[in-house]
Amino acid sequence: MKSKIAVAIGLVGTVVVILAGIKVLQFKTMASTPWVQPPETISSAVATEQDWQDSFTAVGSLSAVQGVTVAPEIAGTVSEIDFESGAVVAKGDLLARFDTSTEEAQLKAANAQLEWARVSVERTRKLRTDNTVSASDLDQAEATWKQDKANADAITAAIEKKTIRAPFAGKLGIRQINLGEYVDAGKPIVSLQSLTPIYADFSLPQQDLAQLKTSMTVRVSTDTYTNKQFEGSLTAINPDLDQATRSVRLQATLDNPDQLMRPGMFARVEVLLPSEKHVLVIPATAVLSAPYGDSVYVVEKATNGPGLTVRQQFVRTGRTRGDFIAVETGLKPGEKVISAGLFKLRNGAAVTENNEIAPPALEKPKPSDS
Repeated sequence: MKSKIAVAIGLVGTVVVILAGIKVLQFKTMASTPWVQPPETISSAVATEQDWQDSFTAVGSLSAVQGVTVAPEIAGTVSEIDFESGAVVAKGDLLARFDTSTEEAQLKAANAQLEWARVSVERTRKLRTDNTVSASDLDQAEATWKQDKANADAITAAIEKKTIRAPFAGKLGIRQINLGEYVDAGKPIVSLQSLTPIYADFSLPQQDLAQLKTSMTVRVSTDTYTNKQFEGSLTAINPDLDQATRSVRLQATLDNPDQLMRPGMFARVEVLLPSEKHVLVIPATAVLSAPYGDSVYVVEKATNGPGLTVRQQFVRTGRTRGDFIAVETGLKPGEKVISAGLFKLRNGAAVTENNEIAPPALEKPKPSDS
């Protein structure tokens, strides 16, 4: 029995040794065969030269030609509200009324006093023609009449100030008062903005001032409406410069018939110059932005065999137009760059081209959801 157990243990040990040897041999074979990552599929584009109209670019904000927060000059209790939030109003339209019962009662008393003063003046004038009263009596009667008239006018003005009307035509914001509410003087009632036309306010460095003239064409774009541009004209150039930045403030006026642009929006502004500039352009999707600088992946032939590889190249970019961006330094005309699939690449990675997987870049893109 012991001999049988020994034989079994020997057989098991032999099998384990054989299996271990086979596994070691497999590991050695795998280690001696280098692993090659399969090429990544990408889309590419060629850097081409184009003539773009020269321009100055800046960032700014939109502001209303006329815009106020409607507020009362004197305090009162709201007795009537004649507008809805977001409504469009004309100049002089009634917005709200405050309770004027006290002032109306005071006005009746003031008018009665004024009428008595008027009668007294007329009587005193007749008596004065007969030298029945002195000149000082007539002067006193006229002064009393003028004072009573001023008191009546002051009460009338207070009643008018408790009738809130739109100072100009525009679009109202959200109502901030309620019926029966006591409103202090200066408390906002509603925002009123004139949206057609609209201003774009921005600044440019002082070295650009010599080339700026009013009536130049200005293009404005915002993040709110992707790939949509609004055109207007440069209407005002500030006569003085900012002492801290040495920049000049400018203002463009744009038609806003659809009222898409709203006051306070961030805007990218481009002032078009009459001259053209020769630029090198690539699709904007080819640029990889990072804190240490912008870069692109240039497609090259592999040095150690057939196929293609990529080389990361740092560039300095300029203006954009549609889906394209201008490259100022770092690229040469005719070089091919990765336009889609660059986020999965590294320097020296193998790639294979398939330019049908990405839509073409356009100067005037028209997205289907715009």
